[in-house]
Amino acid sequence: MTMLIDIDHLGFAAALCTTGAFVPQVLMVWRQRGAPGISTGMYLMFITGVALWLSYGVALHSWPIAIANGVTLLLAASVLGMKWYFERRRR
Repeated sequence: MTMLIDIDHLGFAAALCTTGAFVPQVLMVWRQRGAPGISTGMYLMFITGVALWLSYGVALHSWPIAIANGVTLLLAASVLGMKWYFERRRR
């Protein structure tokens, strides 16, 4: 049986979905100027895991993994950064 799609295309499609899922969260935190319901511990653990996945993707030269996790790392870190920034401004 032959592959109908290139496996990298499958990886990029998955990456687009999972990485793109963070865009609404970033926009919501920015518009609301806060993120009281977001767990700092969960985001710290998630960012650590994404950084490890990014390193894994780079080590394997797997660009769907590396690119997706690089973008996800930036988006997740921006949510956490905005959470901290807006919390400090309210004090």
